[in-house]
Amino acid sequence: MKTTALVLFIFMYIIMIAFPKYRPHAALGIGLVYLITGILPVTQLFSIINWNVLMMISGTMVIVDYFIESKMPAFLAGKILDKASNVMYVTIFMSLFAGIVSAFIDNVATVLIVAPVALAICKTLNISPVSMLLSIAVSSNLQGAATLVGDTTSILLGDYAHMDFLDFFWMKGRPGIFFAVELGALATVLVMYALFRNQTAPVKSGAKTKVSNYIPSIMLVAMVACLILASFKKDKPDITNGLICMALAVLTALIDLIRTRDPGHFKRALKSVDTETLLLLTGLFVVIGGITNVGIIDDLASIIAKLGSGNLFFLYTLVVWGSVLISAFVDNIPYVATMLPVLTGVCSSLGIEPYLLYFGLLSGATLGGNLTPIGASANITAVGMLRKEGYEVSFKEFLRIGLPFTLAAVTTAYIFLWVVWR
Repeated sequence: MKTTALVLFIFMYIIMIAFPKYRPHAALGIGLVYLITGILPVTQLFSIINWNVLMMISGTMVIVDYFIESKMPAFLAGKILDKASNVMYVTIFMSLFAGIVSAFIDNVATVLIVAPVALAICKTLNISPVSMLLSIAVSSNLQGAATLVGDTTSILLGDYAHMDFLDFFWMKGRPGIFFAVELGALATVLVMYALFRNQTAPVKSGAKTKVSNYIPSIMLVAMVACLILASFKKDKPDITNGLICMALAVLTALIDLIRTRDPGHFKRALKSVDTETLLLLTGLFVVIGGITNVGIIDDLASIIAKLGSGNLFFLYTLVVWGSVLISAFVDNIPYVATMLPVLTGVCSSLGIEPYLLYFGLLSGATLGGNLTPIGASANITAVGMLRKEGYEVSFKEFLRIGLPFTLAAVTTAYIFLWVVWR
């Protein structure tokens, strides 16, 4: 059964790479085969789907639709254009802005918040939004590891290692992973200069846009604040963040209905929800649950641990770069959850503290998703938004941006963490 699961898993990714339009069909189809063949027991179906992520995406998409309709993205686009001399700097500013936001809220939510601003800018300049949106997605993935609340994998590490919010900044008298991530972010600025150096067309903001409704903007700020506050609460339900996003979406719709007496706005917001992205993620949750259930994730984790157990530097290198490669194709949440106890056992046998390997695992697994368009939920979301705008992103086109971003960020963090925590 393990061999069958692996063959089907590889086949699914081949279909996704070769036929991007059929990614949801491939994931859902293989997921259904897993259920029929018993690779994933049907009894585990409900629990294996990450409802928290699906609810966060759905709720945020609804709020973002009202946010776009309020003309706030166009207003912010004008402000950014005032500060940028050409298209290259606009892309860099938007990517850095996304990174800052993503350090404090979920990566997918960041893309959903920032991407409408980028789309408004690209429409103003009459240019393709592909490079800008992909840069925003990979930047949000990068910064997700910077703080306790930036990514699900960070939350997993914080809970497992009993780390609080400040430990990501300074821990045991040493700089935490926050600084490794930020140095990696600075390295990606150089990458963006190289990638977009020919995008020198001048920009101008043109006529100023007037915001028609500030409620959606207030709701987005409230969402960020609530997600941060929720991160400090222990023993909260797994769907807490999703409930926050959904509740604020409903509140936004109710306030708009009371204000305008027009239910058409809510119908438009519901239609804006990217069902293809939600279906793709649902299928992937089932497939990843299946390969986890038959032990493939455990096997991958054990191989990395065994190969490097006799030499700390070699082990650290395997953990970081092995995590990059694995998380480019495998969801990093079950992988990180599996690797944490494995690394704890290895460090215990070596008589060393586990934090070097913990941070190496987090940086590699979080950033590795930037290698492929299906390696991270934020990438899937960005590609889905581009598809809705009429732009199809190929695997090669994504790799052109994702690969140098990943290499620059991971290499920088890899060196920093070794120097500080070895």
